[in-house]
Amino acid sequence: MNPPSLHRRIVRLALPSLGALIAEPLFIATDTAMVGHLGATALASLGLASTILTSVVGLLIFLAYATTPIVARRLGAKDRPGAISAGIDGMWLAGGLGVVLAGLGLGTSRWVIAAFDATAEVSLGAEDYLAVSWWGLPGMLIVIATTGMLRGLQDTKTPLYIALAGFSANVVLNAVLIYGLGMGLVGSALGTVIAQWAMALVFVGIVARQALKHHASARPGLVGINTAARSGGWLLIRTLSLRIALIATVVVATSLGTKELATWHIVFTIFSLLALALDSLAIAGQAIIGHDLGTGDLEEVRKVTSVLIRWSFLAGGFLAVFMGLAAPALPWMMTSDSQIRQALVWVLVLLAFTLPVSSYVFALDGILIGAGDGKYLAVTGVLNLGMYAPFLWLASTVEWVTSGVNLGGLLMLQVAFGFSYIGARA
Repeated sequence: MNPPSLHRRIVRLALPSLGALIAEPLFIATDTAMVGHLGATALASLGLASTILTSVVGLLIFLAYATTPIVARRLGAKDRPGAISAGIDGMWLAGGLGVVLAGLGLGTSRWVIAAFDATAEVSLGAEDYLAVSWWGLPGMLIVIATTGMLRGLQDTKTPLYIALAGFSANVVLNAVLIYGLGMGLVGSALGTVIAQWAMALVFVGIVARQALKHHASARPGLVGINTAARSGGWLLIRTLSLRIALIATVVVATSLGTKELATWHIVFTIFSLLALALDSLAIAGQAIIGHDLGTGDLEEVRKVTSVLIRWSFLAGGFLAVFMGLAAPALPWMMTSDSQIRQALVWVLVLLAFTLPVSSYVFALDGILIGAGDGKYLAVTGVLNLGMYAPFLWLASTVEWVTSGVNLGGLLMLQVAFGFSYIGARA
């Protein structure tokens, strides 16, 4: 394939992937913006609860990342019914895991929150939020698995449309429940749960029609479910190491204080949106590389890899400039606390400097996942976690308070996360 055609192929998959990738972070970003005007305590509670939720969802991201190359390879081998059946097996696995984990979450939230050693008010708010949010977990995991299936089928537009509809509904629901009905933090959780399940039901309907059209089995196949689980094993280890790093980062932010935790939650919410935007290139790579490996076109795989790496640096540089320019304005959109706003500007400027290397790292991750090299990602993830620990400890010892916020600790935390953890993965 000539370069212009290859570029169009990547863009055709990458741009729509963006919407589906940022669905869950957009839900949390919406919660953050709306809850941020309820005060620092509510925002800190949301930060604590969302860390737990995103950790669980993140651990199971293999439901999409393992499904995409499996489905894509079968499609490349001209077996569309088999590709659809493989995707449906992933959906069954997602739903089952979601039910089990939601039950565990409802029963253990109090003890998990206590491990963060937050203030009583922050902990109570986080418990209330999670008591509602766990009910949306099965729906969100079905969304993730189905998104992975459709990517493998080279369809990234459908997840985009559903993500946009779900996000729009989430905004309206949250506005009504948080402010209109005065439900506060609990209203934020309920609005998100409703939106998650609505998205899941739409996805199930679309896949059911695909299965009927191509005579693919919609029943759960034990062999297929086992294959999906095994192929995601290394990715689970890789993601587990990442989530441990993220939780450890929040533990350090919590130790710095309530305002510092609230500030870090906003920073990480913004970073998550940017990271997944950058990851859209990697998602396109997963689908294309998986498909081309199915057809046996190794030369095309090499071309795709080269283009993705070049584009990742360009995208990272663009977002770095954007973040640097937007840093003074973004805090006003995210919180009404003047002390948090002042600290947030400086941490966001520092975040901007980390984005080019982050973009490169995300592209490599996607390429390796598409090629089925999850073992390398798992091993390096564990090694990077060990390298990150001393920098986290250093951040916890820094104390430079300005305008009532430990800005020095927050800046050191951003240096530790952006350079010593993300940067080391390059």
